[in-house]
Amino acid sequence: MNASCDPEIRRRRAIRLRDNDYSRAGAYFITVCTVGRELLFGEVKDGEMALNELGWIVEEEWLQSAWIRSEIELDAWVVMPNHVHGIVIIADESRRGDRPVARGGPRPKSLGAMMAGFKSAVTKRINAMRGTPGALVWQRNYYEHIIRNESTLYWIRQYIAVNPPGWSKDPENPANRDGRDPIGTRATGRSPLQW
Repeated sequence: MNASCDPEIRRRRAIRLRDNDYSRAGAYFITVCTVGRELLFGEVKDGEMALNELGWIVEEEWLQSAWIRSEIELDAWVVMPNHVHGIVIIADESRRGDRPVARGGPRPKSLGAMMAGFKSAVTKRINAMRGTPGALVWQRNYYEHIIRNESTLYWIRQYIAVNPPGWSKDPENPANRDGRDPIGTRATGRSPLQW
């Protein structure tokens, strides 16, 4: 059998909680990285993120996500040179309308649907600007954490706020490639997922 057709070889490791409904109302901490951790969106200067043209596209599409999806609210977020952190709040059912059954792909009005739309819109606009149709911009998936209480929400907001000033020590900064840290420990020595 051809390896590209073998479902055992092609199977992706699931990183979502198996029984969690990611369309349920709640707050989620998201991190999405560029493919190969390529520095695409600007640079950090004097502890502040300076977006380039591609970074402005990311910011516009992030904000657009809440505008076109009534079930989504955005909390703290930041675009970094090679990743985006954000808190996404999915509103309660009363604001959400009907939810048709999904066949393949993410469930409508879910975190997955929001992220798929965001990543797709950014990729399309960046590729149009660069003249690189079909080129990858994002890594295949994204990291998420369900925010379960106010103290965790507070610490994740702080973590997002200190991302630009902490860039010089960030493991995602190519100058610090000695370790892998997909969601970061730079602010406190702990991942926000441990808060």
